Amino acid sequence: MKTALIDHDRISTAIRDAEKTTTGEIYCVLARSSSSYFFPSAFVVAVAMLVISAAVVAVLDYRWYEVQAFTLVMAQILAFAAALGVLAAFPNLRIHLVPKRVRYARAHENAIKQFLARNVHVTDARTGVLIFVSMAERYAEVVADSGIDAKVPQAEWNRIVGDLIDAAASRRLTDGYISAIGAVGALLAAHFPWRPGDRNELDDHLVEI
Repeated sequence: MKTALIDHDRISTAIRDAEKTTTGEIYCVLARSSSSYFFPSAFVVAVAMLVISAAVVAVLDYRWYEVQAFTLVMAQILAFAAALGVLAAFPNLRIHLVPKRVRYARAHENAIKQFLARNVHVTDARTGVLIFVSMAERYAEVVADSGIDAKVPQAEWNRIVGDLIDAAASRRLTDGYISAIGAVGALLAAHFPWRPGDRNELDDHLVEI
């Protein structure tokens, strides 16, 4: 199902226009989320419950209250089962329990997966570029094949990603994609200008997953 806030036609037109000046290829992917985060969030909950349990036992011991080991273990099991039920019922809650570095790692893994799955890495001159956004993680990345990546400083890719993230944060994702496509197209054209006989090797549209 396509996201209503995304203008696919404008993005497709931007890709076609950018590729008129270069033999390179641009591919765009938008992910709603890069993971279900069930197991990472469950692990965080389990650790938190163990810490809380230890604190509760320490307080009770300090006040000379005795808690039987069986009672404590059963309480932990029931509490953890209830927490898992909440995580299963409210999937949007999970990502908020996961550290940012884990979220970014999952999004990066998804970007590389899409780069390979969409065959961006098998263009003739190794000049394919993937523009990737994962909404839930608020993450964006430009993955460039070896042909173009070797010729462009990392700072250029970082600038494009930063502008795309800013546009997404202000709910201008279509404009952000179009700007990123134009910037990537300009870099490709500078190093791999269009030549007669060039063929279009990748689809010119945004894929939503």
